[in-house]
Amino acid sequence: MDFGWSTEQQTRYAETLAAVRAAFPTAPDGFYDRKDWTRLAELGLTGACVPRAYGGGGLGALDTARLLEAVGRGCPDTGLVFATAAHLFACAMPIADFGSAELRARWLPGLCSGELIAGNAMTEAEAGSDVSRLAVTATPVDGGWLLNGVKTFISNGPVADVYVTYATTDPAAGHFGTTAFVVDRTAPGVHPDAPFDKLGMASCPAGGVTFTDCFVPAGQVIGEPGQGGVIFQHSMGWERTCLFALFLGVQEELVDRVLAHVRQRRQFGRALAEFQSVSNRIVEMKLRLESGRLLLYRACWEMDQGDPSTLWSALSKLAVSEAALAGAIDAVQLFGGAGYLRGTGVEAALRDAIGGTIFSGTSDIQRWLVAAELGL
Repeated sequence: MDFGWSTEQQTRYAETLAAVRAAFPTAPDGFYDRKDWTRLAELGLTGACVPRAYGGGGLGALDTARLLEAVGRGCPDTGLVFATAAHLFACAMPIADFGSAELRARWLPGLCSGELIAGNAMTEAEAGSDVSRLAVTATPVDGGWLLNGVKTFISNGPVADVYVTYATTDPAAGHFGTTAFVVDRTAPGVHPDAPFDKLGMASCPAGGVTFTDCFVPAGQVIGEPGQGGVIFQHSMGWERTCLFALFLGVQEELVDRVLAHVRQRRQFGRALAEFQSVSNRIVEMKLRLESGRLLLYRACWEMDQGDPSTLWSALSKLAVSEAALAGAIDAVQLFGGAGYLRGTGVEAALRDAIGGTIFSGTSDIQRWLVAAELGL
């Protein structure tokens, strides 16, 4: 089904899918390297929705999602695709949408070209999803701010060249007391941690960073002081909507692989595809995939119309992330023992999918957002 895509859009999807499969024939062993990052940058992923004036692709949300969907389907390294998407939506887009002209000119070209890797330093050990209670502080000093405190679970954190981070600048103001900053990794007082040993997204290095009297010039504030909560939620709109298109691609690839497997594999003298319990499971995989896809496209369309799309972003994130997890479990079951083995890529899809129900706001957070949008 083409969902009304133009011939140009369908051609772009097919060409991207072919290019990604050629560039990444197998999943890597270990963390991604700069060559991997550069390959995706050359396909336009690192700056897809950043304005062309700064080296980006100038795509809207829907076309960006479609690009990410093709990459997610064709690349066996979901961790790398996720890392690139986090770089784009949680780091480049806040600068593009809220940064000063000087800030955009300084950082966006390198972020779009892939020369620079960015990490979103928001999460803290005790704050979780409550961005109004950040323990990291920014104290005003002559010419800028001093950052102090610890961030954690930063995708790309151990290898990032730059961090988009958030700190409390007015403890009494709650949600309106948070400010967003761009922090150069080489600045004195920036201390990245070693990568975590994670369940999934194995190739994406993630870790913490400690700021110790780290001076950030006033010109590296994103937006205005106190606007950090708004900026973060705006970036989450991009992330919850467009980033999860990569899981649509992963799911579609799994459905294709499962179909090929059950048609070829025989048990008790019959192809697995002939067993109704098997075909029903695949139907459910397809149903969840296509339902999530329609919700995600709707959320992207709302964004392209200039609407906040909070309701549709939360619904699509919830549907796609839960579908990715359920579909990966189905794929493991349908492949049987082979699906349980490392190296087939099926078990990796399951491990990667679990994180999707946690990052960018857990499934319960998405339900809470939907309930709030419904006036509950």
